[in-house]
Amino acid sequence: MDESKVDSMLNHIRKNWAESVLPSLCDFIRIPAQSPGFDPDWEERGELDQAIELFQTWLDSIGIEDMTHTVHRLPGRTPVLIVDVPGTGSGDVLFYSHLDKQPPVTDLWSEGKHPFEPVYEAPYLYGRGSVDDGYGGYLCALAVQTLRAHGIPHPRCRFLIETCEESGSFDLPPYLDALSEEIGTPDLVVVLDSGAGDYENIWVTESLRGLVAGKLRVEVSSEGVHSGFAGGIIPETFRIARNLISRVEDSSSGEILLPELYVEIDDSLRTRAERIVEVLGDSVWTGFPMLDGVQPQVMDPVELVLNGNWRPALAVIGANGLPPTEESGNVLRPYTEFALSFRIPPGVDSEVVGDVIKGVLEKNPPHGAKATFELLVGADGFRAPPLNPSIDSALNVAAQHLYGENWMPLFEGGTIPFLSMMQNRFPEATFLVTGSMGPDGNAHGPDEKLHVPASENLTLAISLALNGLSVG
Repeated sequence: MDESKVDSMLNHIRKNWAESVLPSLCDFIRIPAQSPGFDPDWEERGELDQAIELFQTWLDSIGIEDMTHTVHRLPGRTPVLIVDVPGTGSGDVLFYSHLDKQPPVTDLWSEGKHPFEPVYEAPYLYGRGSVDDGYGGYLCALAVQTLRAHGIPHPRCRFLIETCEESGSFDLPPYLDALSEEIGTPDLVVVLDSGAGDYENIWVTESLRGLVAGKLRVEVSSEGVHSGFAGGIIPETFRIARNLISRVEDSSSGEILLPELYVEIDDSLRTRAERIVEVLGDSVWTGFPMLDGVQPQVMDPVELVLNGNWRPALAVIGANGLPPTEESGNVLRPYTEFALSFRIPPGVDSEVVGDVIKGVLEKNPPHGAKATFELLVGADGFRAPPLNPSIDSALNVAAQHLYGENWMPLFEGGTIPFLSMMQNRFPEATFLVTGSMGPDGNAHGPDEKLHVPASENLTLAISLALNGLSVG
């Protein structure tokens, strides 16, 4: 494709982002649309439906005449939107995105920012769901529309947009079964719910970690007791919980102690990690908001890339049974409960290791305390197969045009349950996993934001990749 055609496509994309995508995306930010795991009243509230209806209204405005879109609802489950755009060339593509959101954590946002009030401060659009993953459906639909507007062939494009991803996609498997005909058998699966190492390259995610999460609860008494009377007699639940956690994690290094949670890191993975570090350098850790003087778990940036993507890690993400410090009396508490989140590398079976973790944490707790680990979420990781050569070449055309470099590989430490589901269902499909969430995107946290120019550029890359698949 000649440079003038690529320039024309990019100008079209930038114009439509400014005039069409951003206004609708701002309206999307205004809808709380919390995922069902965080809002048990989601059905009565109707915000997930509002988010889908808003996106459907936008789809109708962009002028793809033969496009269809249908909302599907299984009883008691969050809705799913299927969009179908007939191809003008060969191939079959499935786009995946989601419209549900994480909780707002409103109090932590910067002054002048709010999770449900969009703020555009170039180059960023701030708001909950902006980069995770509200923009994804807009970007992909505009990529298709751009090809249509320029008379460039594209494959048949179908969209699967769910509203349960932030809760682990537990509603998705029944839809994959019920909508198998609507979803089809894709040659290429495109997912934009991933990240970018920086905003100066096109990044393609080649792996994501899996997740095992649950609640560890330690109980010793039926009620709280004065610590002066009972301290040293009744065992302390925090200490016991700490002891149990030390069975699965080395508290001095953060290293996970269960061999079942590891995979072999071969030379090819290490080579990819070294390439990532050549571009990003120490920003693989300095890009995080660490306090002055705080150091990463290891200082070698290559090992940090592997740690954050191909090795397991534990985070304590919540607690019950601990009153706020200003309300804490001299009471020996009856229980301590921690929410534990284990990230596991691709190739580790989340169901198997979930049982392993549960067995280790519950076996013979100190002092005969009652210890239970309730598994809540399990999702396998993902390792992408090599890209189709025509898609690889098309992405390089886009990356060279935009940044003067070929596209870059990326390992992602987060989890997208859909990917392992689809890889198991369509083992012959190619996967293009990418996204606009750079190191400062702060999905799930305060000041979540979308880098708009990078998203415009990624739209061009997706357009060219679609054409690459279509013409071979």
